[in-house]
Amino acid sequence: MDVFRDLGIAFGAACVGIYVLLVYQTGSYFMPLIMMISIPLTMIGIMPGFWLLNFISNRPVGGFDDPVFFTATAMIGMIALSGLAVRNAILLIEFVHEALKRGQDLFTALLESGAVRFRPIVLTAGAAMLGAWPITLDPIFSGLAWALIFGLFVSTAFTLLLIPVVYWMVYAKRPGHGLRIEQPDEA
Repeated sequence: MDVFRDLGIAFGAACVGIYVLLVYQTGSYFMPLIMMISIPLTMIGIMPGFWLLNFISNRPVGGFDDPVFFTATAMIGMIALSGLAVRNAILLIEFVHEALKRGQDLFTALLESGAVRFRPIVLTAGAAMLGAWPITLDPIFSGLAWALIFGLFVSTAFTLLLIPVVYWMVYAKRPGHGLRIEQPDEA
């Protein structure tokens, strides 16, 4: 059980590291929280995914009826997913910011970001899931691969839907709509 405690600490440290990098990138303390909403969405894919896999699978392995467990390697996959899931949110929000700088209204910018970034986000997530597929056959690292597959599948779909909605809810009434307002240089 010490392994799970240590990996939980590593997961927390990874989330703090991601937050610090996002604060540095965005110049905001709140915007990274919107981007990081996609991290808990991976859990919505991972936990039910493992349950479903064990429900469907009927091949005993090593004397166990349910051969695929949420192991330490699955938790390592969950840690890796935190960065992958946030990447999708960054792509969406950066596109929104570029559209706002071009003069679009927030609603149009959010719709366009989802429409334009949909294909690249889905294709990169699909490529990562296909890349993890052969690892599912390995008895030690299958948990990592299944965590990546389930987490990416669900978090990609939810990120494309929820990040624009949350962004709208938070920034629709605020001046600048979440853009960092540049201060003029004083000579």
